[in-house]
Amino acid sequence: MIFWIASAVGWAAAYLLGATPTGYLAGKWLKGVDIRAHGSKSIGATNVLRTLGPWPALLVFSVDVAKGAAAIAFAGWYFAGLYDWPAVRPPPAIDQQIFVPWAVCAAGIAVLVGHSRSIWLNFTGGKSIAAGLGVLLALSWPVALGALTAFSIAIAASRIVSLGSMLGALTAVALTFVFELSLSYQLLVVAGSTYLIMRHRENIRRLWAGVEPRLGQKI
Repeated sequence: MIFWIASAVGWAAAYLLGATPTGYLAGKWLKGVDIRAHGSKSIGATNVLRTLGPWPALLVFSVDVAKGAAAIAFAGWYFAGLYDWPAVRPPPAIDQQIFVPWAVCAAGIAVLVGHSRSIWLNFTGGKSIAAGLGVLLALSWPVALGALTAFSIAIAASRIVSLGSMLGALTAVALTFVFELSLSYQLLVVAGSTYLIMRHRENIRRLWAGVEPRLGQKI
């Protein structure tokens, strides 16, 4: 029981790291505005760009990427460390080589949910794209680089961030199989990408209707 309580603490820490509302704080600290009342109402870097400008957007994007990567790095250290802590050491039947990768993947999902459903913002938030990129960077930088490349090409061609984000997520899924990542990591990327695309439901409707805003276009 103590082992599972300790594990839940680790997953909660990943969630809370993701839940830190970077874009919201940037709006409050830099211009004294609630960014949720402007533009697309999101706290993500794209709406920060529209509302606050490029440098705050770059800062928010960088911090959100760092949140995702830090959650994975922390989880790898924390869950492996549980096996060295006598007070919480798991039963022998729970093999470390099997448990730790799956626990890390659960932390990856937790940080994505935290970013999009922040406890500090009444369980609202962003689309978790930057945090997802951070998760990918910590898991497999070639997959992250491929997803970022697909995102960048789509942005250059269409200037539609939501389209680039979804294409990047789908590219990440494909690359996990190309690079033959472990089953746990493949399932994390599939589940995470599915979640990110579901967060873009309104964007998909606007894309279908041909009214999705482009970069530089006022909302």
